[in-house]
Amino acid sequence: MSSKTHYEFKPLNVGRWIIWGLFSLLMVVAPLMFTSSLSHTMLSQMGIAIIVCLSYNMLLGQGGMLSFGHAVYSGMGSFLAIHTLNNVSNGEWALPVSLIPIVGGLAAAAFAVVFGWVTTKKAATPFAMITLGVGELVWAMSLMFPEFFGGEGGITGDRVTGSKPFGITYGPQIQLYYLIAAYTFVCTVLMFAFTRTPLGRMLNAVRDNPERVEFVGYNTQMVRYIAFIVAGFFAGVSGGLAALNFEIVTSEVVSAHRSGAYLLFTFLGGATFFFGPILGGILMVLAFVLLSELTKAWLLYLGLVFLFMVMYAPGGVSSLIMMNLRVASFGFLRRIWASYLALAGTSFVILVGAGAMIEMVYHLQLNAALGNELRFMGATLNAKGLNSWFGAAFVLLTGIALFELTRRQFLKDWGEVQVDIEKEIKRREAL
Repeated sequence: MSSKTHYEFKPLNVGRWIIWGLFSLLMVVAPLMFTSSLSHTMLSQMGIAIIVCLSYNMLLGQGGMLSFGHAVYSGMGSFLAIHTLNNVSNGEWALPVSLIPIVGGLAAAAFAVVFGWVTTKKAATPFAMITLGVGELVWAMSLMFPEFFGGEGGITGDRVTGSKPFGITYGPQIQLYYLIAAYTFVCTVLMFAFTRTPLGRMLNAVRDNPERVEFVGYNTQMVRYIAFIVAGFFAGVSGGLAALNFEIVTSEVVSAHRSGAYLLFTFLGGATFFFGPILGGILMVLAFVLLSELTKAWLLYLGLVFLFMVMYAPGGVSSLIMMNLRVASFGFLRRIWASYLALAGTSFVILVGAGAMIEMVYHLQLNAALGNELRFMGATLNAKGLNSWFGAAFVLLTGIALFELTRRQFLKDWGEVQVDIEKEIKRREAL
């Protein structure tokens, strides 16, 4: 038996350390760059959204489980967190406010243990239908049991309570932001680590080929069940942070609308890459806070964007980024810059035409008492004027025609670039 005469060390993944370092640095300096109270509030909500979207992607992206009821677990985490906060305020529990999100996570995991056993017995479409049924059941219960859920008014709390170590009260929004940022970073690291565990790898295998997993001796239902509980825990942590942030929890947090938002923005961000849900969480806050202030038809615009992404970029924003990074790494990105600019320009024309028509419809339905005229992108439109409708329709149809021509040219250029990349790969392999 031979003994080693030297030690072997696994080389460090320097790139990964750099990315995580930049991620943490960005969260630290972000409130120092954006100093307004609105910015701090949005940054806090982004951190919460990142956690819940990443937890949802553990089901959708890693496990292939399309859930329509993920808000049940983030919402139940919120309710248990707000009840815990009130118990701390009443002096019944001696628990630091900073640990209340953990209570939300444990509570959500407990609910996932109960509901998940039934939910994960089936996969694919039956799984989706069961989650939808569970979501509707819990939402109905939230209106039937006001003692726990608070009825239509919800339950309020006060985060400025309990012990205050180092003078931290969580009253100022920036103090709460850094608490949320700390949880966001830790939860993101843990969820990324989960993808590298044997369970995470097996979850991918269950998603891709459950029959083969069963053949080699693994219980696919148990793999889905454990992943479901883990995802529920992180969703509950996000719910607990949301309870501290808003200091009120209503039945809306367990609604199908909230679950649909998690699905929508996780898909838009990209479920195939780990950082995709992070982008999705950021987009969700921007849409809910900023886009909703710009127009009353923001949900319709959001639906149109979702439809556009499903048709032309089903991998989400993250897939677009990674595909173009691959092209850029071979030095071919400059060949398609003109096509990208043309696509952006024609898309903007479509947006102008469609937006004008949508805003005129909404004006007639909601603001008819203010007159027929409205302002849209610096122009005055007459909601009942034939010229405005004809002009909007003309711009829309022109944009669609130009976009289609540009898209076909882009696909041609893109195909040529991919052929050249394959040739370059073969050339490098031959060296």
